[in-house]
Amino acid sequence: MIDISITIVAFNDEDDVRNAVCSIMEHTADRISKRIYIVDNSTQSNELSSLVKEYEEVVYKRPGENLGFGGGHNYVLKDLDSKYHAIVNPDILLTEDSFSILLAFLEQQGAGMAVPRLVDGEGVLEAVYRRELTVSDMVIRMLFSKHFKKRQRYHTMQDMDYGKPFQVPFAQGSFLVIRSELFARLGGFDPRYFMYMEDADLCRQVNDVSSVLYCPETSVIHKWERGSHKDMHLLKIHLVSMFRYFGKWGWKLW
Repeated sequence: MIDISITIVAFNDEDDVRNAVCSIMEHTADRISKRIYIVDNSTQSNELSSLVKEYEEVVYKRPGENLGFGGGHNYVLKDLDSKYHAIVNPDILLTEDSFSILLAFLEQQGAGMAVPRLVDGEGVLEAVYRRELTVSDMVIRMLFSKHFKKRQRYHTMQDMDYGKPFQVPFAQGSFLVIRSELFARLGGFDPRYFMYMEDADLCRQVNDVSSVLYCPETSVIHKWERGSHKDMHLLKIHLVSMFRYFGKWGWKLW
């Protein structure tokens, strides 16, 4: 059994995926045994398969169709032979040995899943840690983001002390490390979500049986691009996922 497996789901973003893989290989200690799965949902041909020749730890898989975010990560679920598993976006860059720190943190805390400090390119903490989702918070985020600032700060947990660990009801799925046994027991991401909300759903499942903890001891760069705010097709997918989420967990207004 290896220490950690990692999945990166690609979709026409070859440069980002390559940079993410290279940063993982550069900054992760050799003593940490790892396997990086690239699940390629791309509609365009690319050269990501060449990473297999560059790094023996890389496994390239191409399903032949776009499985979505959760489906792409679930594609390797049956192959996992690791103690921990990392869900990593292509737009992530490591600048230090974050995996060693996160694995030690999970061992010490006994949590089911951990999320590091996610920062932008200037080192500013991103608002990707959120309290339990409500209908009002989603409507505010999607339609009235320039208003209700006090509520938005509360929802994105800006009142917390980010110098200390704390439990997170919903951590954005850009960079999550979960116990592989737990991920398999939960069946991975709920397949009813093609994209969006599957990370909120997973966090809720983990918190029901264990805990999702914020780890203040390491930072990871995240080049956050809010696609559904710019693309009507992605907005439609987001809305469909939102209805499925609240249909599953209840339509809590506030």
